[in-house]
Amino acid sequence: MEHADTGNHAEPHGAGHEERDVSFTPLVRGLIGLVALVLVSLVLVRVLLGYLAVHEAETSPRPNPLAQSFGRQVPPEPRLQPHPLQDLQTLRAQEEALLTSYGWVDRKAGIVRIPVQRALELLAQRGLPARQPTAGGGGQ
Repeated sequence: MEHADTGNHAEPHGAGHEERDVSFTPLVRGLIGLVALVLVSLVLVRVLLGYLAVHEAETSPRPNPLAQSFGRQVPPEPRLQPHPLQDLQTLRAQEEALLTSYGWVDRKAGIVRIPVQRALELLAQRGLPARQPTAGGGGQ
């Protein structure tokens, strides 16, 4: 038994859809409740912090009376560097210059400084110096 579709559907309200999807009353109540909860939490935290500050002040030992007479003083040397990055770059440049250049360490004693790379080349050519045996002959 087939039902014939006549195209005449009766719509009770005449619109064919809901006119209002969401009821705003529960949303507004929820928002008001959330704001109230946040405000109560803030008041409780403030009261708790006030209580803890008073409790700490009451139970802490009294400060040394001499501490206030000294006050803030300039710290002793060495103080913090005003430009530590620049100082580090200068130090690294000086070290790099020492490691990559020739120069006298002690002219009277005939001690010179040679670049590290050249020292490694000489070491590879000549080898490490051998230790001379001691006069006692006791092995190692």
